[in-house]
Amino acid sequence: MSIYIDSDTRVLVQGITGSEGGFHAQRMIEYGTRVVAGVTPGKGGLDFEGVPVYDTVADAVKQQQPDATVIFVPAAFAADAMLEAADANIPLVVCISEHVPFHDMMKVYPYIRSKGIALVGPNCPGLISPGKSKLGILPGHIFKPGKVGIVSRSGTLTYEIADQLSRKDIGQSTVVGIGGDPIVGTSFVDTLKRFNEDPETEVIVLVGEIGGSDEETAAEYIAQHVKKPVVAYIAGFSAPPGKRMGHAGAIISDNQGTAKTKAKTLESKGVPVARMPKGVIDLVQQKL
Repeated sequence: MSIYIDSDTRVLVQGITGSEGGFHAQRMIEYGTRVVAGVTPGKGGLDFEGVPVYDTVADAVKQQQPDATVIFVPAAFAADAMLEAADANIPLVVCISEHVPFHDMMKVYPYIRSKGIALVGPNCPGLISPGKSKLGILPGHIFKPGKVGIVSRSGTLTYEIADQLSRKDIGQSTVVGIGGDPIVGTSFVDTLKRFNEDPETEVIVLVGEIGGSDEETAAEYIAQHVKKPVVAYIAGFSAPPGKRMGHAGAIISDNQGTAKTKAKTLESKGVPVARMPKGVIDLVQQKL
């Protein structure tokens, strides 16, 4: 098994005829992802690399029955794209778009959660089950099928850690980039729950960063519910207070949300925390 997606997942791409959507849809198809439809308003009836394009998500769902959708649209239209996918009852929505307004997500998040739909993102790289399917912008060649599940707030750190694991012949079951905005659809806890229930995942890697309290919440959940070994890395040990580092949600305020406090909480719950990305590989090898 894998979580969220597998080789049978039927995928819709919203914004498939745009430069970003088209480029990454092509890479997804080359990887083996079953891209069955695309949506670009006003371009219904066109064809993209053998994939039919529709004017609306509703039309695409009616004709192709996708299990998931990946959104590549400008930030100003991302909220509407997510809501359109939710109204069409697509079980998994992955929003790659960055700079989505905070107030837009305040409206989108509760609506999508109320419908029981899984939303990954926005401002995320997507997810991949190596050798089966990938949704988003992840470079497929650095991942390898295996037993380590990765959930991360940072796209580039996801790539770095996955690549180092693969170079040590340690494969991954599923890798999920949840995004680093203040409001994202999928949390660490959501993904930890799925990894804990996945028989293919034996070790879980949690990659966090400064800002917010998601890592602390995850630590409590791990202590109470997760039966598999979890190791972690927190970026930002040298980040100064009050300065945003990278993501919109990565900011320390009043000494809250620091890498040091997050690491202390995780370690108090039995989760070892690496101080450098390469340290994650050593921790994983100890748990396998």
